[in-house]
Amino acid sequence: MKPNRILTTHVGSLPRPHDLLDMMKARLTGQGAPVDEAAYQARVTRAVADIVKQQAECGIDIVGDGEVSKAGFFVYAKQRLAGFEPRPGEKFEIYQAEKNAFPEYYEEYFKKAMLGGMIAPVVPLYATGPIRYVGEAELQRDLANLRKAVDAVKCAGVFVPATAPSGVGRNQYYKSEEEFFFALGEAMRTEYKAIVDAGFQLQVDDPFLSDIFGDPALDAKQRKKKADMFVASINHALRGIPPEKVRFHTCYGINHGPRVFEPQLRDVIRHILRIRAGVYSFEAANARHEHDYHVFEDVKLPEGKAIMPGVITHAINIVEHPELIAEWLVRWAKLVGRDNVIAGADCGFSSQACYHTEVHPKIIWTKFRALAEGARLASKQLWAKKKAKPAKAAKAKKKAA
Repeated sequence: MKPNRILTTHVGSLPRPHDLLDMMKARLTGQGAPVDEAAYQARVTRAVADIVKQQAECGIDIVGDGEVSKAGFFVYAKQRLAGFEPRPGEKFEIYQAEKNAFPEYYEEYFKKAMLGGMIAPVVPLYATGPIRYVGEAELQRDLANLRKAVDAVKCAGVFVPATAPSGVGRNQYYKSEEEFFFALGEAMRTEYKAIVDAGFQLQVDDPFLSDIFGDPALDAKQRKKKADMFVASINHALRGIPPEKVRFHTCYGINHGPRVFEPQLRDVIRHILRIRAGVYSFEAANARHEHDYHVFEDVKLPEGKAIMPGVITHAINIVEHPELIAEWLVRWAKLVGRDNVIAGADCGFSSQACYHTEVHPKIIWTKFRALAEGARLASKQLWAKKKAKPAKAAKAKKKAA
C-alpha cells in the first residue's frame, strides 16, 4: 500500500557515542586497557537502540542502525572478508585531482577530518588469496541488535548498508580485475542475502562508481568499461534478490571541500539505473549538485523504480530550511512522480568512526527534523485535495437537471 506521502530516510552512518568509540579504538589498536567483550557488545546493543529511537523521534520513517558497530567500511571489510592482506606502509590515495588542485587545503583537511580523524588509521587491503565471507557472526549480531531496536519504535521501514564490491580493496591474486570484482560480489552476496532474509532493506553503498567519472587517469572509453564492470559485479551479487528490497547509494566521497572535479549525475545516471535496485540514492542538496535534477528532464525513470535524492547534506553545518526541502521534493516529484520520491540525505554523517564529525551531532538531528518537516510540507502540496466546485455552479447544475 502506498503511503500517500513522501517518506523520509537517510544514507546510514551517524556519530557513535564517545564511550563506545573508546572501546572500539582499544579493540582495534590494542592500546589502553583490555576491553571486556561482553561489555562491548552490550554497549553496541544500547547504542543501536538509542540511535534508532532518536531517528524515529526526529520523524525519520525508514531507519537504520547508524552503522554504530562499524569503525568504517574499510575496517569492516577487513573483518568480514578473508583473502585480504593489509599494507600499513602504503598511503590510501583518493581524490587525486582535487588534491592536486588544492594541495594546501587537503593536506590540512585530511589531517583533521575523514581519514585522519578516524579512531584507527585506514590501511589499504590487497587480495592475496581466494576471497570468501567470514563475517556471519558479526553480521547476525548487527541484525539482531537492529531488530530489537526497531521493535521498540514505530517506523515505516528499516535499511542496512553494505559495501559494494568496489569498496573493499585491490587485487594481487586474481587474473583480472573483472574476476576480482566478481569474486568480491560473490562473497558480499552472503551479507546482502542475510540482510534481506532478516526482513530489512539492503542498501548497497558504492561511491566508487561515481568516482570513475572524475578520474583524470581514465579516458571516456576506459571509464565506461570500468563502470560496466562495477555494475555487472553488483548485479552478480544481487541475483535472485528482489529489486524492491534493494536501495543503491552513490556519492562523491568528499565532505567539506571545493569538490570542483566531481562528475555530475548526468555522467553516471545510465549506469546507476542499470543496477538491480528499486531505489536510487544520490547527492542533490549541496551547491555542486543541486542542479542535477535537470537529468530527469531527459532521462526517464524506469517503471516501478524510485529515487532518493539528498535534500539535506553532510557537506555543511547549515540546516536546510523545511520550505526549501519541500521545494526540492516537489521539483523531483514533478519530474518522476510523487510516488517515486523518498526524501534522503546526500551521504552519511560519519562514514568513518570519529570523535569529531564535520557536522556537529546536534546539527545532524536538527537537519533530520527539518527533513521530516520539509517532507510533510511537500506531501501537503502533492496530495492536496482538488477544490470542490463552487456551490453556485453546483446549484445551477442541479436545477438544470
